[in-house]
Amino acid sequence: MLPPSGDQYEIGGSGYRAVIAQCGATLRALEHDGVALLDGFAADEIAPGARGQLLAPWPNRIGDGRFELGGEVHQVPIDEPEHHNALHGLVRWASWTVEDHRAQSVTLTHRLMARPGYPWTLDLSVTYEVSTDGLRVTQSATNRAATPAPYASGAHPYLTVGLGPVDGWELALPAATHQLADDRLLPAGTEPVAGTAYDFRIARLIGAVGFDDGFTDLERDADGVATVTLTDPDTGRGVMLWVDGRHRWLQVFSADDVPGTARRSLAVEPMTAPPDAFRTGTDLATLAPAGQTGDTLTASWGIRSRL
Repeated sequence: MLPPSGDQYEIGGSGYRAVIAQCGATLRALEHDGVALLDGFAADEIAPGARGQLLAPWPNRIGDGRFELGGEVHQVPIDEPEHHNALHGLVRWASWTVEDHRAQSVTLTHRLMARPGYPWTLDLSVTYEVSTDGLRVTQSATNRAATPAPYASGAHPYLTVGLGPVDGWELALPAATHQLADDRLLPAGTEPVAGTAYDFRIARLIGAVGFDDGFTDLERDADGVATVTLTDPDTGRGVMLWVDGRHRWLQVFSADDVPGTARRSLAVEPMTAPPDAFRTGTDLATLAPAGQTGDTLTASWGIRSRL
């Protein structure tokens, strides 16, 4: 019998162990020295709340699933009916194919075929690799169509440093700008985090703050890397998620309205573009036609233990 998440691909090394599922090339589990860094899901479950899924060719939402490009209107399926949005792209329930599987790494690929609403064919690839630096995830997309293709990518890991709730954990989130949202969770402007409940540039307790919010203007190191840190001050356990310069946005989600998992862990979602980018154009990439310079976009992020 095949589990709902499909075949399972385990990698490990330097104390890290990760399990990637065939369905969606999803990061189902990640631990260090036997301690969970992710709040994942069982192999016999259907990934709840997008846990560990890859998000492409857009992360987050497209309002009404409708966007315009080059004077042509496109309509993708609505799969968040309560808000009438298209959510998290087109590949998170697709079957991905193993290209290479070694002890410490695995690469999976998927060809996203052109379809009504998104009439471009993309070759997608993801490599998961563990080392002394933790887990590194490299996502890539290549346009195989004859016309330019709109594209953004993301991922949906839920970080954990214990049993929760998140209220007693400390968060360091190096973002200077908070994205406001309307009642459909679509962008409604931005504000500086300074003086608001969302200023976590200096690590502090999460407390009662609830998240389903985008953040940008990330503080980066000399290599262009921005790092989020989550810590349990009672135990000293910590987990860090980093993003490269392609990822200009982070979505943070505490699942306050999700029965059974509310505030149990904290999703920190790397995104190359913000919610509704297909309509606003904000940080949206355009992949050049097949065979031309700029037809491929590659972005990396990763997770490591703070201990």
